[in-house]
Amino acid sequence: MELIQNTPDLSAYLAADEVIDHHHPLVRETAARLAEGVVDSYGYARAAYEFVRDTVPHSQDAGDPRVTWRASDVLELRTGICHAKAHALAALLRAEDIPTAFCYQSLLHDDDGDDGGDDGGSEYVVHGLVAVRFNGAWHRQDCRGNKPGVDVRFSLDGERLAFPVDPQSNEVDYPVLYAEPHPVVLSALRAAPDRPHLWKTLPAAL
Repeated sequence: MELIQNTPDLSAYLAADEVIDHHHPLVRETAARLAEGVVDSYGYARAAYEFVRDTVPHSQDAGDPRVTWRASDVLELRTGICHAKAHALAALLRAEDIPTAFCYQSLLHDDDGDDGGDDGGSEYVVHGLVAVRFNGAWHRQDCRGNKPGVDVRFSLDGERLAFPVDPQSNEVDYPVLYAEPHPVVLSALRAAPDRPHLWKTLPAAL
């Protein structure tokens, strides 16, 4: 699949805003700590990825009802669903000048631990990833966190995602690389008072 930037301006994939607030002191401090001892930007990207994957529990896995969406809040509260964790990782990567995009899949909830289908949610749910740019190419990464049956890893040599799509089930890999989180996804995150409510309002497709 060819990944497509939604803007040709590469600097847009380094920008800070209210969501990807990599100017925030906590984000800057975390980035500086992760940068210690790494030899290059690849080493930093891997360290940042593993930090978010392993030290910010996926709220579904942890049974945490809280909903986060701002990168600094995800790092402070140490909880979030896939989208929130992607926001935190993007902030850490952009803090060290690594272009980072947001990208998405539409998955059946039975295959995706990010959805609460038994709470009356949609049959499908949008799952959030990031893509990092190295050596002139984009590489998708999934930092949702590991659990039985899920083994995500940072990789520039073949994708190690949580949920490879099944086209026969009408699952979709969206090729667009967004410089900002998708507004429909972000709107659901910001409006949700808790995770059970969020499962009912996350979009099924983009």
